[in-house]
Amino acid sequence: MHHVRRAIDTNAVVARRFGNDSAWYKERIPFFESSDAKLDEIFYYRLSLLRSHQRNLGSQHGYVTTEFLNDVSWALAPWGTLNDATGHHINEARWLWDKTYAKDYINFMLTTGGDRHFSDHISDSAWAIGLVTGDFNAQLPRLDDMIRLYNAWNDHYDTSKGLYYIEPLYDATEYTIASIDASGGKDGFGGGTSFRPSINSYMYASARAISNFAKLAGRNDVVADFDKRASDLKTRIQADLWDDKMVAFRDRFQVTNQYVKYWDPIRGPGELVGFLPWTFDVADDDAKYAASWKAILDPNRLGGKYGIRTVEPAYQYYMKQYRYDQPTGKRECQWNGPSWPYQTTQALKGMANLLDHYKNKDAVTNADYKRLLSQYVDQHYNPDTARPDIQEDYDPDTGKYIVGLDRSHDYFHSGFVDLVLSGLVGVKPRQDATLEVNPLNPASSQGGLKYFRAERIPYHGHSLTVQWDEDGAHYGNKGLLVEVDGKSVGSRADAGRLTVPLPSSKTSSATFDSSRSPLSLRLATNSAWPKVSTSSNGVAGPGFVGDAAYNQYQAVGGREIAFFGASDNAWTSTSSASSTQEFFSIEFENASTSIRSAQLFFQAGKGVNGDKIAYALPISGSAKLQSSTDGKSWTDIRSNAFTLVANGPTDIQFNAPLTTKFVRLVAQRPANAALALARFNVY
Repeated sequence: MHHVRRAIDTNAVVARRFGNDSAWYKERIPFFESSDAKLDEIFYYRLSLLRSHQRNLGSQHGYVTTEFLNDVSWALAPWGTLNDATGHHINEARWLWDKTYAKDYINFMLTTGGDRHFSDHISDSAWAIGLVTGDFNAQLPRLDDMIRLYNAWNDHYDTSKGLYYIEPLYDATEYTIASIDASGGKDGFGGGTSFRPSINSYMYASARAISNFAKLAGRNDVVADFDKRASDLKTRIQADLWDDKMVAFRDRFQVTNQYVKYWDPIRGPGELVGFLPWTFDVADDDAKYAASWKAILDPNRLGGKYGIRTVEPAYQYYMKQYRYDQPTGKRECQWNGPSWPYQTTQALKGMANLLDHYKNKDAVTNADYKRLLSQYVDQHYNPDTARPDIQEDYDPDTGKYIVGLDRSHDYFHSGFVDLVLSGLVGVKPRQDATLEVNPLNPASSQGGLKYFRAERIPYHGHSLTVQWDEDGAHYGNKGLLVEVDGKSVGSRADAGRLTVPLPSSKTSSATFDSSRSPLSLRLATNSAWPKVSTSSNGVAGPGFVGDAAYNQYQAVGGREIAFFGASDNAWTSTSSASSTQEFFSIEFENASTSIRSAQLFFQAGKGVNGDKIAYALPISGSAKLQSSTDGKSWTDIRSNAFTLVANGPTDIQFNAPLTTKFVRLVAQRPANAALALARFNVY
C-alpha cells in the first residue's frame, strides 16, 4: 500500500467552476475530471443544479428539493415540491458530503410532501441514501411512514390482477400510447388509466426497501409481508406486462370505453417506460427479456439521433402535437416520442444494472452506455445560449428543446451525477462493508475515456477515489486504481470489477451550517409574515414582469439559487440613467425578534432567458443594514466590515444580538444598471 498524490486541484476546480460561490461546493461535493471536457463541465453543472434547487422551509422541515426554479401551480403549496422526480433528486444528493439535504428531503416527503400527486418510489430512495452513506438509522424512524404511504396506493391496486394501475398523467407522462389511444387519437393529456411497468416497478422497489428497513428494525412480520408483496408483484409484472410478440414490457388498459378495453395490452410499438423493470432490478436474468434492449440502439425505433425516444416512430401519433401553452403558443409537454431526460436517466440506470450484474446482456455493451451518456451530455447545452441548461424535453430527431418556456430552464427532473459515479466510474453502493467498483467505461477506441479520476466521493464514512488511466500517460499509473482515505487499496490492469473490504475506522467529515433557518423566510407570495417592502421593482423573474409581490418574494423564499443568469429568481430593482438609492425592507411578525447575522447574495451580469437588462453590484461602500422599531426611524447595524461580492454570498456578523421589528438593506444603485438580490437571509 502507498500514498498516491492528489491528482485534482480541488481549490482550482471550485474557483473556476463556481467563482464566488465556491465555498459551498469545496467541502460538499465529489470531484471528477476526465479526457472529455464536456462531460466534466456537465458533471459540475449538475452539481450546481442540485445546489440551486434546494429550498429551506425553516426549522420544522429543513431543506427540500424543487423541480422548477420558479413556482408552478401544480406544485404542492406552499412548499413548491413535486414528488415525481424525488428519486432522481435523492440519487444525486446522496453523493454530497453534507447529508442535510437528502435527510431533510426524504423526511419531508415521507411525512408531509408525499401527496401521491404522481407515482414515486420514495421508500426505495430512502434505502438508496443508506447504501451510499452506510447509515440506515437516519431513515429507519420513518419506517411506519413508508408503510403508511405504500398502503395508501391500495386505491390504485387491482386485487384480481395483482397489479397497480395509474393514469399516465399522474405517472408524470402525459400523452402516452395508452392515453392517446383511449381518446381515439383526439387527445391524451388525461385518461388512459393502465397497468404500467413504471408504477409497478416503483412499488416493487419500495416493497423491497420496506422489507430491508424492517429487517434492521427486527420487525419480522413486516419483512414477511413486504417480501411477499415484492415477490408477487415481480411475478405479475413478468407474466402479464411482458409481451413476447413486441419483445417488451408494456401497459395493459385498466379502463373500458368506445376505444379501448380493460386488460387489453396497448398496441405496439414499444415505449421507453418498458425498460423500468431493469432500473429497479425487477426483470429476471433471462435472454428473452434482455433482447428488448435492442430497441434502444435501433435508430428506427427508440434510438433517436439526438436522444432516446419515449415512443417508437412507427406509432400512429408519434410526435403529433396536441397541446400548446396558451399565452405563448409554444408546444407543451408530451411523451409520444420526445426525448425526456427524466426517462433517459431511468433507462441509463437500467442499462447500467444490466451491464453490471446480468449474465444475459449481449444486446448492449459498455460502449453503448458511454455513447448514450455522451448523447445525454450534449442535450444539456442550450443552442440559443451555448450554456448548459437542461430543459424538459427534446426532439430526438433534431436535438432542439421542445417546450422552452420560462419555467423550462435548468429543470431538475432527471439525474446525471449518479449515472457518472455509479455507472461510468462504477461505484456500486452496497449495504455491507465491501467496496465494489466496476466501471462501465469502454476502451478509448470504442468511445471510452482515456483517463478519469473521481475523487473525494463520500462512501460509508470514507473518502473514495477511483482512477482510470488507459496507458499510464496521464497519471503515471496504468489501469484502474482505487483509493480509500488517500491510500491505495486495489488496482487492476483493465477497467473491470474490484472488490475490497472497507477499513473499519471512518474518516470524520466537515461540519456544515446547512441546518440554519432564516428568520426572513417567506414561503409564498401571500404569506402573512414576514412582510416585505422595496424601493422599486423591476423584472420579477422569467414571465413575472411587473408582479411586485413575486419580485420581492424571490429574495426571501428560501431557495438557494446558485445562479444561472442575473435576474432569474432575484428581487430586482428598476434601472435608470442616474444612480439611485434602493432598499429592501423586512418586517417581522414579532416586534422583539432577535437577529445576529445576515447573508446577502447579489447577482451581476447580463440577464438571460429574455431579460437583457444589465445587473450590477451596489456602488462600493454604499450597502448597509439598518434596523427599526417602527419602520420610520432607522439605525445602522454595527457589524463586521464587509465587501459585497457578485454571484456569491456575503456573510455579515452583527457585533451583538439585536432585537428589532424591521431590518433593511440600503444600497446605491449604479447608473444604467439594476440590482438583483437573490437572497436576503437574516438569522
